[in-house]
Amino acid sequence: MDNTVFNDAINDSIENYLQEASFSISQAQLQSALANITLARELALNTQNRMYRAKTSRVLAELYFELGDLKKAEEQINDAIKIQQEENNEIALAYSYNIYGSILTKLEKYSQSKKQLDYAAELIKKNGIKNLEGPVRLNLGLLALSNNNPKLAINHFNSGLPIINSLQQHYYKAKLYTNKARAQLALNLIDEAKKTNDLAMQIGEERGYSEIRSECFELYSEIYERKKDFATSLVNLKAHQKFKDSLFNINKEIIAQEAGAKLDLNDNNVLIEELTEENIQQQKSLKLGRLTTILSIALITILSLLTLSLYKNNNLRARANELLQNKNTELILAKENAERASEARVQFLSTITHELRTPLYAVTGLTHLLLEESPTPNQKEHLNSLKFSGEYLLSLINNILDLNKLEANKVELESTSFNLQKRINDVLIALGKSASDRNNTLHYEFDNAIPAKLKGDPLKISQILINLIGNSIKFTQSGDIWIRVKLINRIDCKVYLNFEVEDNGVGISEKKQQSIFENFTQGSVQINRKFGGTGLGLSIVKNLLALMDSEITLVSQLGQGSKFMFDLKFDVYEDETTDIKNEAKKLDYDILINKRVLVVEDNKINQLITRKILEKNQIICEVADNGDIAIQKTKNGNFDLILMDIHMPGISGIEATKQIRLFNTEIPIIALTAVTLDDNLDEFYKNGFDDIIPKPYKTEEFFLKLHKAFSKKQITS
Repeated sequence: MDNTVFNDAINDSIENYLQEASFSISQAQLQSALANITLARELALNTQNRMYRAKTSRVLAELYFELGDLKKAEEQINDAIKIQQEENNEIALAYSYNIYGSILTKLEKYSQSKKQLDYAAELIKKNGIKNLEGPVRLNLGLLALSNNNPKLAINHFNSGLPIINSLQQHYYKAKLYTNKARAQLALNLIDEAKKTNDLAMQIGEERGYSEIRSECFELYSEIYERKKDFATSLVNLKAHQKFKDSLFNINKEIIAQEAGAKLDLNDNNVLIEELTEENIQQQKSLKLGRLTTILSIALITILSLLTLSLYKNNNLRARANELLQNKNTELILAKENAERASEARVQFLSTITHELRTPLYAVTGLTHLLLEESPTPNQKEHLNSLKFSGEYLLSLINNILDLNKLEANKVELESTSFNLQKRINDVLIALGKSASDRNNTLHYEFDNAIPAKLKGDPLKISQILINLIGNSIKFTQSGDIWIRVKLINRIDCKVYLNFEVEDNGVGISEKKQQSIFENFTQGSVQINRKFGGTGLGLSIVKNLLALMDSEITLVSQLGQGSKFMFDLKFDVYEDETTDIKNEAKKLDYDILINKRVLVVEDNKINQLITRKILEKNQIICEVADNGDIAIQKTKNGNFDLILMDIHMPGISGIEATKQIRLFNTEIPIIALTAVTLDDNLDEFYKNGFDDIIPKPYKTEEFFLKLHKAFSKKQITS
């Protein structure tokens, strides 16, 4: 036989064995999977075929994963990835990254798991690997669910379901439904969770997936417990336990022991002891005898205790019912108190947000005016720092005071182009005086391989770095602080960066490292008194990084300093469209000259600032202190536009706008407000507003919206 034909035949055999092994794993037939992997491994070693050795290691990693031996699973998948990277086999790597991601999720290494699954997704898109797209989205959902983010998990499951459906991947479909049901339970969507679990059970019964059916019974038990149907919950729990204790799981345990004892896959040889049919039968007989003896002893013991158990059962049940009723009453009362407290907090946050934004508008507005009055270079640097700090403070107000948005994962990330190196420079300039006051030296190391323009949320990045660097400055005296940004990887138009903030300050004890990222927590009472602060900074950092699918790592030792590390993913900015500042520079400001604008505002400082900004551009400005005056002035005057505040003494800006619209439907009315808009934009437009400018605003955005309103009026006139 020709040597090439012979090798092709062996390769076909290896491929068949590995396909059978993968199928057996999906069917939870782990003994069959082990046998096929063993045969494939022997052939791959004999033929010196590196790619099949890697593929065998990958399938074996899947087997160890199912057996719960995560350490060996990680060893095998790393062996596979090493060979596949050397061979530059992107398709094989996509499969391995997907499996490695699921292993890391089980090991609770969530940040690393996200990286592996992102790598897999990039390679799938690049190479068009359709049959792997659904499993990767399933694993992304499992990662989000393990990371206590059930809403994100459901989004991943929903996006993966059509793909898995189209390819008839029944096992993955069943796994998706069971885990989607878990996510729905976490969100207390009990009826939806039951419907989803019904779909999983249907597949499990039709396809004979014992493991799926076991998971479904466990979920039914929890669902009916939530519904207070304890009898049905107990029936399902027993069914789950029956599956768990079945011969299938006993075989699974035996296979795990055999795999641990017989397979040393780091060696180049495979030692598999072949059992004869006679030995197998002898072992089965021996185990059956032992089982019979154990069951007999257990039966005698149970019968002896049965009478006593029945006697005590009625008394115990009566006491348990009474305790449950009392506990239910306590829980209902606690729930009502929690709801009242939540409503009060929402009302408080809404009020305090407005009160803080109003004076902040004065700070940012006056800064803008001073910057336009030809300051000295030294003054300009200070004013730019003040402007930057104002933007940061606004972001802080938005994300800290509105705690209900943070807890409900409603804070949204912006996606805009920015220069990361310049952004960090601005942060260091803003914090430079604080560092010099404590005689600290800032060291900035930025990887030149990082692209100049990235796409992301620059304000959130600034907020994270200000908190981390500010924390290092506060707890370091006459020392050094290092800020490092390095490129980890680049795949097409995405970059993966590593950030480090290190100091040689007081450090954090190992005990306190466990709680330092919680709200209102500092190293100790003495540290709080000595250094001050709210203890919110690191909690904000943790929440913001979680929003960006990342997590922070801390390495610290008392007296030797601390190092904070995290990774972030960005898109490389390639769009040629202009930003707001460039758009503002291109405006035809002649259209603004001699336009008459009515500013409706009760705050005197805000009146002054808005008036000065308008008049610098030759706009004729008139002021109304409240809504009633605004209505009268609009009736008697001839204005081209109204800037309307919302919270004012007397009638609100919304009510004033509604009354103006009864007699004037043409004049543009823009809400100039410090109110948190959230999801109420539609309400503003329904009540007669043409546009909204949230305070404090950027001047460029302010004039863009004014220009848009005047241009529209000219066209319609």
